[in-house]
Parts: sequence; structure tokens; C-alpha cells
Amino acid sequence: MDHGGHGMMMDLPPFTLSRGLEFGGDPVFLVGCVLALGLYGWGAARLWRRGDAWPVGRVVSFVLGVVTIAIAMCTKLNDYGMVMFSVHMVQHMIISMVSPILLLLGAPVTLTLRALPAAGRGRKGPRELLVALLHSRYMRIITHPAFTIPLFIASLYALYFTPLFDFLMESKAGHIAMMVHFLAVGLVFFWPIMGVDPGPHRPGYVMRMLELFAGMPFHAFFGIALMMATEPMVGTYQHPPASLGIDALSDQTWAGGIAWAFSEIPSVIVLVALVYQWYKSEQRQARRIDRTADRDGDQELAAYNAYLASLQSRSN
Repeated sequence: MDHGGHGMMMDLPPFTLSRGLEFGGDPVFLVGCVLALGLYGWGAARLWRRGDAWPVGRVVSFVLGVVTIAIAMCTKLNDYGMVMFSVHMVQHMIISMVSPILLLLGAPVTLTLRALPAAGRGRKGPRELLVALLHSRYMRIITHPAFTIPLFIASLYALYFTPLFDFLMESKAGHIAMMVHFLAVGLVFFWPIMGVDPGPHRPGYVMRMLELFAGMPFHAFFGIALMMATEPMVGTYQHPPASLGIDALSDQTWAGGIAWAFSEIPSVIVLVALVYQWYKSEQRQARRIDRTADRDGDQELAAYNAYLASLQSRSN
């Protein structure tokens, strides 16, 4: 059975984790993963060679982010995901909710800005173009919650509950485009919330938490809708190959459970990261206040005490 013009025989044996993790999958994502690791490694090595610090934790986080993409897209999970809704949903959740978080914690934009040389006065090189992009109106729009939250929600409901999903799954290019879209949506959604990199939209920590929890209930409802459905809702997965030995409705129920679970797990991870970033920010602020007080002899405190004394003298 050939599926959707992909040129792959989809009479796959019953799914097991060991079969799913065999090397294979999409060469486009394999090239992308190797390129991402190479460029990030070049940037980190450039900083280290000139004596600048770059946290190893960020390197580990970025590498893990790329590895999760490779697991989802460069293994046989990609083949099984073409015929099993549950496996596809694992791919979707990893690509859109796990990989972006890990990649963003690796601060690739900050690394790029520090690693690229300045072009010099009056000239524009790659670094200057990146800075201009970060400060552009386009970036302000796509990182604003009025854009990111509806996009995050629409990527579920408008894709799976319309014929668009079946259309994209009919070709290899459509499938790749869909997966790239999932990754991009995850990056755009999580970047203003917990990204380390600079950006045009960076609200306070309380607002970031509100942005996080504004989108997650819709994600959970999507999973519940799939779990409670009484018939297959996506045409691509209505007739799985007999060789898999699965029922389409049961597989869809599993897909819904996976989507529901993934609405909770990344939320906890991001919340922990946010609390930690908040704590570190407060520490830096306290150190700045202490340094200022040391330089000016704590004039601000002395002025406040003088103000209290003047109030006391007036009351007497």
C-alpha cells in the first residue's frame, strides 16, 4: 500500500518502540538537524576560543532540542506517523512543544549575535541585519500574544478538523511543510514566554505565565475532543493498513490522550523555567541596587530617612 505519493510502502509491521526508533525518516530534517548543530557548535567554539563565557547548560539544552527533532522526524516514527494517528500526534507534540522549549533555552539568537563580527560603521553585515529583524515591526507582530495564542490554537483546530490536514498529507512536501509549521508555531509561542534570547515583546513574569495558561486549556480540549469522538475524525487515518493490527477509532483515542498529556507536561517545564528565570532576575536586580548603594553611599535610603524625619518634625 503506497500512501499519499510518498513513495514508501506503508505495509508496516505492528508498531513497537524499537521499530519506531530505527534510523530512517525524512532527509530534509536530517540535513537541518546536522546544520543546526554545526552552526551552534561553531558559534560556541568561537566564543570559547576568544575567552568569552558561554554556559554549557545552554549547549546541552540546544543539543537536546535538536535531538528531539531528529527522534521525531529522522526515525521510523516518521513512517509510522503517516499511517497511525497516535504516532503522528507524538511527532506533533514533540516538534511543537518539547523541541522549541529546549531550543529556546539554548539561546541561539544570543549566541549568533555574540559570535558574528560587527560589520563596521556605516555597513550592514549578517549581525546588523539580524538586529534589524529583531527590532522590526514584523517581529513585534508575530511575538505579540494577540497573534501567538490564536495561531497556537488554530494550528490544532483549523488543521485537524478541516480537510487541510488530509490535503497536506497527500504529498511529501505538504507533510514537511506541516511539520516545519508545527516547529515554527512552537518557537513563536514559547519565545516571548520563556525564551532567553532578546525579543521585541518581553512582558513581566506574571504576564508570561498568563500567556502560557491562556493557550493550554484549548490544547487539552482538543485532546479530549479526539478521545470522546465516536468515529474517526481525520480522513488520512480512517483506514490503517491491516498489517498494523490496529483499530482507527482506538488509535484516535490514543492520539487524543497524547495531545491531552502534552498540554500538561510542557506547561510544568515552562513554569519551572519561568520561576527560575524570575528568581535569577530578582537576584541580578538586588545586586545592581547594592552596587549603586555602594557607589553613592546609599543616598536613596538617606533621602528616604530624611523624608520620614521631616514628616515626624511636622507632626510635632
